[in-house]
Amino acid sequence: MNRKHKILVAAGSAVALAAAMGCASTPSAADLDQLAGSMVKAAFRTEGIAQVERVTAIDETLQACNAADVAGKPLDPAVAKRIEEANLKTIRWPKDGKFLGDWRQGETIAQSGRGLTWTDTAGTANGGNCYNCHQISKEEISFGTIGPSLYNYGKLRGVADPASEAARPIVEYTWGKIWNAKAYNACSNMPRSGHMGNLTEQQIQHIMALLLDPQSPVNR
Repeated sequence: MNRKHKILVAAGSAVALAAAMGCASTPSAADLDQLAGSMVKAAFRTEGIAQVERVTAIDETLQACNAADVAGKPLDPAVAKRIEEANLKTIRWPKDGKFLGDWRQGETIAQSGRGLTWTDTAGTANGGNCYNCHQISKEEISFGTIGPSLYNYGKLRGVADPASEAARPIVEYTWGKIWNAKAYNACSNMPRSGHMGNLTEQQIQHIMALLLDPQSPVNR
């Protein structure tokens, strides 16, 4: 059975299940999980650096958020708090103690959506793809709106000197949010860029500078 045939079989199973739902009891969560698993195995494969485990490896955070999404209701507050606390523990702070890098390189990373595809090599530098969800600089006219606007991010938060003690809470929050957004919002749509290894520590430092450096076009 080739891959195309497997996908068609899995899709046929989904149609059969949907039809059965019209004249029988609602399928259990286990039945739906099994069906979803079979469709994933049929539709995805490992090729190059793109490993199928990216789709199949689901941790407690994703399991809970996916279940809440399917049920069409918010995550239980107690569960959300437990998930956020667990993700907060995964945040790794900069080894050299420096939170900001070069905002110019940060802009390049924010603009780039390259990396992590089967055509890339293991040494390919990944992009942050930040503009896909956020407005950042005033000059950029093409940006997504899934996330809030980040234009004037540091300026609006009164960060005149990112190295000052007064700015420390905002600086640490921003780092943590980029590293693992689910530490602050259990079911955030924002990728866990540092935690999942999508961006390096140095790349995050550069994006931090783009957001917080007073000389960055974001804050001027």
